[in-house]
Amino acid sequence: MVESIEKLVAQLSHLPGIGAKTAQRLALYIIQQDLEDVRELATAIYQAKKNITFCTQCGNLTDVAHPVCGICSDSGRDSSTICVVRDVRDLMAIERVHEYRGKYHVLGGTISPMDGRGPDDISIAPLLERLEKGNVKELLLATNPDIEGEATALYIAKLAKPYHVRVTRIAHGVPVGGDLEYTDEVTLARAIAGRRDLYD
Repeated sequence: MVESIEKLVAQLSHLPGIGAKTAQRLALYIIQQDLEDVRELATAIYQAKKNITFCTQCGNLTDVAHPVCGICSDSGRDSSTICVVRDVRDLMAIERVHEYRGKYHVLGGTISPMDGRGPDDISIAPLLERLEKGNVKELLLATNPDIEGEATALYIAKLAKPYHVRVTRIAHGVPVGGDLEYTDEVTLARAIAGRRDLYD
């Protein structure tokens, strides 16, 4: 293989979810494109890296020209509710649903002693600073329902207790359209534990 293509394949294979075959396919696709299209792609990647930073309030992505992201600066959103997520991908997933109208706090990871990541390695201190201001009434913990996500949620809930805010957790259970017969025991147990009244 040509050295330039090998270098391109090697770089592309560093991307998450891209294996050697996919990297090779992408590299060959790029080589077959017009030079101007390839230049635009390279420029877009470079400009995105150069011009995008993290929001100074919540940790979401924002343009360097606007240090506070669009969600934090949106006066139409509920500032009294903060949804705590692991990373920007989770924030984007929640935004796609169009159900949540509060603000966010991006942790930048979860507590994971196995990976050598403790509370000081994620963005918990800035969250507590936001709670100290006294404007927050509810903290919605939306970390993943895995060991690290649960440990992080419990840790934050414990730290939030002195601030007298309502601490909630996203519901976990049987997905819509799911079949109880094929649902695992942990998911079923959570669904039962998180049951709610149909009539108030």
